[in-house]
Amino acid sequence: MVSTKATVENQVQAVEAAAPPVRRSIFREYFESIVVTVILALFGTTFAIQAFKIPSSSMEDTLLIGDHLMVDKEAYAPHGNWLSRLLPYETIQRGDIIVFRYPVDPSTHFVKRVVGLPGDRIRVVHKDLYRNGHLLSEGYVVHKIPNLDEYRDNFPSSVPASVYAPWAEALPNYEKDGWLVVPPGHYFAMGDNRDFSSDGRYWGFVPRDNIVGKPVLIYWSLESTSSDYRYSSTSDRLVGILKTVVEFPFKTRWGRMFLLIRPEHQAH
Repeated sequence: MVSTKATVENQVQAVEAAAPPVRRSIFREYFESIVVTVILALFGTTFAIQAFKIPSSSMEDTLLIGDHLMVDKEAYAPHGNWLSRLLPYETIQRGDIIVFRYPVDPSTHFVKRVVGLPGDRIRVVHKDLYRNGHLLSEGYVVHKIPNLDEYRDNFPSSVPASVYAPWAEALPNYEKDGWLVVPPGHYFAMGDNRDFSSDGRYWGFVPRDNIVGKPVLIYWSLESTSSDYRYSSTSDRLVGILKTVVEFPFKTRWGRMFLLIRPEHQAH
């Protein structure tokens, strides 16, 4: 005699076998996949990773115009965040390449190299950079103009009219015995292409809160000029996108794809 429990189980199995299988539509599966992908992408670009491109020559030859970077936004401990005691954040070091909001216009992002930490004394003499009394050996720096510019190449010195006016006014407050002293909570950044870099010499210090993160990888690089990234209208932008698509296989710098960006740390 079959038990009551066994009979109920057999009936349930018979009903399940007779019922048509429940299948999600292909459209729904694609839709759900897209939603998940978008959520992950938004989470990544908001909290962890963000893409940037290089539109100028100020970091040559380390970074070239047309390099597209992946920037680690979580590399450095958020200022004043208690999580910095628990998570493996890095501290900003001399020689780090950083992405930051341009102090003059925070809607614009700049990429430069940190050459001065809070308390450091900075000076440029005949194009050579000195920090805390020591001449730095900067293998990453290039000079493309042989002649000397008094302000650019002997910094700090008499300020020309081309310098950002608020910085020109504030600069004497940070000078001591011919050295620029970096104040607390700020950093001094310069481009590797020293003769063609709009950097701290011309607009001042980078506040800690302006630092977005550090570039870690070149995920794509396209032979470009600065004019390729200047759009005066939507139609110009669309033409630029179409041009990029057409030229992609011919102007991609394949040798720079997935190139890791390494800092040059120095002790002095």
